[in-house]
Amino acid sequence: MLITTAAVVLRTYRYSETSKVVRLATRDLGVQSAIAKGALRPKSRFGAGLELLSEGQAQLYHRNERELQTLAAFDVERLRRELADDLARFAAASALAEIMLRMAPPAPLPAAYDALTTGLDGLASQPADDVDATGVRAAWLLLGILGFAPSLDRCVRDGAMIAAADDPIVFSAAEGGAICDACVQRNPPAVCTRLPPEAYVDLLHLVDDAAPLPRLDPAHAAAHRRLAARFARYHLEEPASGSPALEFWERRTWLPTPAPTVAS
Repeated sequence: MLITTAAVVLRTYRYSETSKVVRLATRDLGVQSAIAKGALRPKSRFGAGLELLSEGQAQLYHRNERELQTLAAFDVERLRRELADDLARFAAASALAEIMLRMAPPAPLPAAYDALTTGLDGLASQPADDVDATGVRAAWLLLGILGFAPSLDRCVRDGAMIAAADDPIVFSAAEGGAICDACVQRNPPAVCTRLPPEAYVDLLHLVDDAAPLPRLDPAHAAAHRRLAARFARYHLEEPASGSPALEFWERRTWLPTPAPTVAS
């Protein structure tokens, strides 16, 4: 069956001298693998359309029982090359693509596709000062749609309300969210993050796309990247080496490239 669906290129691999395998996030079929025959030929009908994070209309010869579909055509609508011009934007976008690639099913989930494309568009268009917060929000929203939303307003153990206070809020990636003081005192989690009150409020805003986007200074932005990336990696049940885009987004610090010095 030939199916046409909106799609984003998540990853590509060389398959032979002339072809490549593409991993696509599609709106109507979920995440799919497909072979693009002849994509590496100089006059390929795919042209530059199969660039990472490009979006368009994919035509797939699709069978439910087949793991590798055949890509008949990809009519590109947006290349998103502006993401490649800024390392922070590209790192966040790659992290979103990795979450989608590793956690989304090969079945229709339009809300996840829309969350991915909305996040990519936001990363491409937001001012530089808001890129980190935009990427973190997009990651949390995508994780939520995929079934991994953190519990922040209620304790993940006993359901007690979590109230913002003067003391840090205990957050456990392993358990899936915030833990109330009573539960912490009875049985402290082995590994947790203690969120200062301001950071907890920022996190509440980051997981809510209707809330104002918080302004994060570099140190707090890095902390929120770490929290989202580690939460995602934990629920992938894989070490950092199994999710290189998340690891890069979490750990790297981007500084302006110094101007070259000229010897006198």
